Amino acid sequence: MSVARFERFFRLAASLDVDKSDIKRYQDFVNQKIYDLMLIAQGTAKANGRDIILPRDIPVTKGLQESVHAFRELDQELDLAPLLEQVLILPPLDRGLAEETLDGLPQLVGGLSLALARTFKIIDPALKNPNTQAWEQAFEIFNLLL
Repeated sequence: MSVARFERFFRLAASLDVDKSDIKRYQDFVNQKIYDLMLIAQGTAKANGRDIILPRDIPVTKGLQESVHAFRELDQELDLAPLLEQVLILPPLDRGLAEETLDGLPQLVGGLSLALARTFKIIDPALKNPNTQAWEQAFEIFNLLL
């Protein structure tokens, strides 16, 4: 992932200064949360007798949907969606992903990313550079919700 674009995203999203060392934490976060969402979506597809996961199977909350919309506006300036595709490692699943599901994943990752950045500021409004503790707290909050 382009470090400069990653840094700029967090700066614009929540006035945070992140650096190259934060990229691994970020990638771990994104991939774990996408895996969590896909596990639930897989169960929904199975319950509906389908072999593929459709976008409607993914449990997108109102807050996450709002973050996805806000990310789209920010992405027009940054063009991050192609980079987010590189960050994402799709987990092995029992069900395949429909083409429209695959196409929507960068936007979903972007929404999660924006929500993560804003979560740091909720935890500590004065935070400028998230440390290990801040990352762990944000992960714990998301683990409660997703």
